[in-house]
Amino acid sequence: MRVRIDPSILAADFANLQSEIGRISTADLVHVDVMDNHFVPNLTLGLPVVESLQKVSPLPLDLHLMISDADRWAPVYAETGAYSVTFHAEAAADVVATARKLREIGARAGLAVKPGTDIDPYLELLPEFDMLLIMTVEPGFGGQSFMAEMMPKLSRASEAVKKSGLDVWLQVDGGISEKTIEIAAEAGADTFVAGSAVFGAENAAGQITLLRELAAKHTH
Repeated sequence: MRVRIDPSILAADFANLQSEIGRISTADLVHVDVMDNHFVPNLTLGLPVVESLQKVSPLPLDLHLMISDADRWAPVYAETGAYSVTFHAEAAADVVATARKLREIGARAGLAVKPGTDIDPYLELLPEFDMLLIMTVEPGFGGQSFMAEMMPKLSRASEAVKKSGLDVWLQVDGGISEKTIEIAAEAGADTFVAGSAVFGAENAAGQITLLRELAAKHTH
């Protein structure tokens, strides 16, 4: 199984995003957290910044939309040319229709669930998604502690993906570091969002390689 490391620019220097992306050349994707101060109690960046990043990033963009009215807005973000667009199950009226729109536009369709949201109802819809994001913190802020109690949920998703035979990525986001990435990999994750663990390192590219190696030892 291939391990993917997607550094979150939420932990980057917002005044120098282009050069910060240059520090993570060994990454698979650039994780971009879009927050609207409505779905989550924080405001980060929106469509104009995503469009600008799309023009300058040598790596594909992995958008994580922590915004309300995902049915309306997720396709708009997909139209920026993003490689992957993940929206929250809690913010969508029709997760299947929204995922299908994303795929029609040409983006991978990701579905995210908060820690308190049951993943099981969505596992029956696996063919509609390219990625499931199991949040390992409450969405809204970077630098939070990893919630190990989310691992049974991740394991259930992993089993469902294996049984389906589909190429659905399992992403974890929140508190991913050298100390926690092996736990998440053991539970079935293959795609890891790391923010401060990468951008806080002196050698960000080297840190990504280290995290990938640690996770690879534990992926099934």
